[in-house]
Amino acid sequence: MLATLPPVTFDSDLGLAVLRTPNSLYALRVAPDGSPRHLYWGAPLDTVTLAALPEAVSPAASSFEADAAPDELAPQTGARFGPAGLQVRFADGTRGAQWRFTGHRVDGDELRLRLDDRHGPLRAELCYRVRADTDVIERWTELTHTGSPDGPPEPITVDRLDSASWTAPPLSDYRLGHLVGGWNSEFQLQRDRLPVAETVLTSRRGITGHHAGPWLTVDDGTATEEQGEVWSTALAWSGSWRVTVHRDPVGRTTWTGGFGHEGLSWTLRAGQSLRAPAYAGLYTPHGFGAASRVWHHYIRGHVLPEPERDRPVLYNSWEATGFDVDEAGQIRLARLASRVGAELFVLDDGWFGTRRDDRSGLGDWTPRPEAFPGGLRPLADEVHRLGMDFGLWVEPEMVNRDSELHRAHPDWVLHSPRLDATELRNQLVLNFARPEVEEWARRTLDHLVRTHGVDWLKWDANRAFTEAGWPGHPDPDRLWIDHTRAVHRIMDQLRADHPGLRIEACAGGGGRVDLGILARTDQAWTSDNTDPVDRIGIQHGFGQLFPAQAMAAWVTDSPNTTTGRRTPLRFRFHVAMAGALGLGGDLTSWSEEELAEATELVARYKEIRPLVQRGHQHRVTPPGPVTAVHYAAPDDSEHALLVWRPTTRFGHGPDPVRLPALDPEALYLDPELNRVHSGAVLVRKGIDPRLPDGDYASSLIRLRRVGP
Repeated sequence: MLATLPPVTFDSDLGLAVLRTPNSLYALRVAPDGSPRHLYWGAPLDTVTLAALPEAVSPAASSFEADAAPDELAPQTGARFGPAGLQVRFADGTRGAQWRFTGHRVDGDELRLRLDDRHGPLRAELCYRVRADTDVIERWTELTHTGSPDGPPEPITVDRLDSASWTAPPLSDYRLGHLVGGWNSEFQLQRDRLPVAETVLTSRRGITGHHAGPWLTVDDGTATEEQGEVWSTALAWSGSWRVTVHRDPVGRTTWTGGFGHEGLSWTLRAGQSLRAPAYAGLYTPHGFGAASRVWHHYIRGHVLPEPERDRPVLYNSWEATGFDVDEAGQIRLARLASRVGAELFVLDDGWFGTRRDDRSGLGDWTPRPEAFPGGLRPLADEVHRLGMDFGLWVEPEMVNRDSELHRAHPDWVLHSPRLDATELRNQLVLNFARPEVEEWARRTLDHLVRTHGVDWLKWDANRAFTEAGWPGHPDPDRLWIDHTRAVHRIMDQLRADHPGLRIEACAGGGGRVDLGILARTDQAWTSDNTDPVDRIGIQHGFGQLFPAQAMAAWVTDSPNTTTGRRTPLRFRFHVAMAGALGLGGDLTSWSEEELAEATELVARYKEIRPLVQRGHQHRVTPPGPVTAVHYAAPDDSEHALLVWRPTTRFGHGPDPVRLPALDPEALYLDPELNRVHSGAVLVRKGIDPRLPDGDYASSLIRLRRVGP
């Protein structure tokens, strides 16, 4: 019966809105004061039961406690003492809004609730969207100054506009899962008991950030990979952001999030609107693994621009040559890359302007004449002749002082009057919020792609924002929003103007990976750290939200340039096969035996690529002495298992690896051993991981369903 109900309903008599996904239900109720309040988020309920749910009541009700009914977007007024999702100041100094509910609109799978401030020219629309094939709910807020543009000016200052506030149900305890890290150590999963306090996750850097990500999970502390209720949210924004999680002393846990960090403000003038980015959320009763698979399915179906295209096996020249690039050297690398099976050759930094190191040339996007006397077209033509696509590294948001661009337009950089500009990596940030800078970047990149036969852009951003001012602009903090929006627009326009062009997101590794950037890129460079042992943990965190299809993973040289660790080529390959495989080593220094082994392993990856990039991912063991990841075809026909053991201990052989995603009633063939396994045995006891002796051992095991 529940399945036949429409995805979105609103009962005007009850003020009750209900959003239904295939396996969950989200409900809210408009309170007598006109504010939409959260009611329920969890497993499906029938409408009668839902309508009978009581209003929230605080067990410690007093004149010193917050209203017990949690807001869908807290407006900074009334008995609300937690973090406000909306913070505004009117021209007379009044802070906050007091809502009057003025209507709703249901349009298929989308709901809009319209709220007008009772005392000022302000309107908010709380927006919700569900989709038939996913349990993910998308939410955002649109804020409008409703004054007449022809009337007297009455600007409204917006100090905070969050996309949405979320509420967990009453639980015996709360645990927060989120991602932490830094450059070369991104996506480290952290799960801790949530304190009774406000916990702030944020980036103040102008990009999503290496140090935290706008994704989280909440559970009661007992959920596992395979079981337990989990609530999870992710913000689709590629600039600065903030999420505040509030667990109060009387047992309520809420969180609110959106773009921008504290201390910023934007001005709305009569007739102007501001739309917050989407903040998506899901509920599952089946543990962290199921939550990740819901996210992966949603990202493939509704975020990534071309999920049906295989991510190519790429070769990137950076670690082989650094800045010392020239046409002959790149062609030599391209021929070796083609020989081992690469499908895409990417020319990295050093090809443009006066670029011989990181001190000059950034911003001058023309081929360096002494390195490429005929431009890049001869290299691109040879790469295409070899059967590969041609890719190019760019960093369009940045500039060196020592560049023709900076000498011509020093005012284009982010800077504040009377302050010295901080240089990081010897570069400054261009202000893409300026229309002329956005247009310059769009034209420049369009020319590069058209002129040089570019099939792939690696878009990098190697520093954070500092002294982010906009001299002479009446609303300078808008640059924190408008810069990111310009980056998104340029990427969108490039893809529209060049069908087939693919873009890889990068920011000094994984510094800008989020649902917003992945909506216009094909994959993200996960980390500048390519050490396979470190990558096991990095990739484990990345996969909590993002699918393997979007995770660029390279095989580079040994010893590793970051850690100095020496590892076998097969181990490096098996770790990188867990994502979108790439090669980044100096192939000219690889032996014939290594090139032959690489050729064989690239071929093996291409065999399992459909499973890795579009299958269901199961983290069957956490990172530890032995780590394993299982990729299953949606129809259970094919399976691939990657197993890694960085170190071994005397007398401690690897345990069998359980595969709970298999059908216990089925039979599975291991083609390498020509052996048929019982599904029940593989589910309950496990499979021998077949690891060779010694440290840095790994294996790839394939299974095929053969009956019944």
